[in-house]
Amino acid sequence: MDKASLETDKVQYQVMTLERPKKLKILVVDDEPDNLDLLYRTFRRDFNVLKANSGVNALQVLAAEGEVAVIISDQRMPEMKGTEFLSKTVPQFPDTVRIILTGFTDIEDLVEAINAGQVYKYITKPWDPGELKAVVQRAAETYDLLKQRTEELRRTHAQMSLLSALVQLTQAASSLEETLAPIARAVSETFGAEGCILQVTDGNTLVATQGVYSETGTIGNWLSQDLLTKQAIATGQMQLSLNILKDTRLVDAIYYQDTGVQAHLVIPISYRNQLLGVLSLQWKQPCTLREDELILINLSAQLVAIALTSSANHQIIL
Repeated sequence: MDKASLETDKVQYQVMTLERPKKLKILVVDDEPDNLDLLYRTFRRDFNVLKANSGVNALQVLAAEGEVAVIISDQRMPEMKGTEFLSKTVPQFPDTVRIILTGFTDIEDLVEAINAGQVYKYITKPWDPGELKAVVQRAAETYDLLKQRTEELRRTHAQMSLLSALVQLTQAASSLEETLAPIARAVSETFGAEGCILQVTDGNTLVATQGVYSETGTIGNWLSQDLLTKQAIATGQMQLSLNILKDTRLVDAIYYQDTGVQAHLVIPISYRNQLLGVLSLQWKQPCTLREDELILINLSAQLVAIALTSSANHQIIL
């Protein structure tokens, strides 16, 4: 197994210990209470099921709860047909998979909705519970695949944008010191962090050369006191705490209380097994990081290492 694979496996293991998979949310919509209750009981074990007794109510539920993986809606409802309701959800939630239940032969409505991409499948009443469960499971898998592809595209775009920014920064800067703060800003904005510190090391010791970025414009550098930073330098591995207030390792760390940082990730920046510095990402609220996000952060750290090396070499040549 090569080094890149080992790094990926390490990141995957960290995520597994931090975040358990959550049930996908689905929304069931029917104006008949018995049917609505039956749909809820059919899917509650496998999904987080939201209920609505009309299209209008369902739109309110979505406004409050956000995107769901699957919507199962009756067709014949007062005020708003199922196909009309589903069409209203497409602009805001294009990845949601939609299933219509119908006891009537509304062929024109169904064909129009299916052709417009608003309905994934229609099921006739009375439905077979086993068949409906199988259809919804496939719909959920389709949603997962859509989100995965969307996230892959987002990750690729973010990586390319960061790479482009880093290349421009290293070419424009005349010294290593001039490069650090813009890199910190670029990384912070890529990952939605409120603060970022990029600090150079000499061997395993932090030195004064640093780049700092904060949304508020002010941020203190307390990395030399920080347990996570010390562990990152000592082990050469990413260290993180996604909820500082519940992390017993950091209960006595006054600098977290003083700064209001509630989530902290520290990545050692290395090039050819030589430690160049550390990258600190800081959030003011507890957060969660998915596997793909940590992998992107890990890849970005490698880009930062190349940028730092290029800046240092550029300074020597000058």
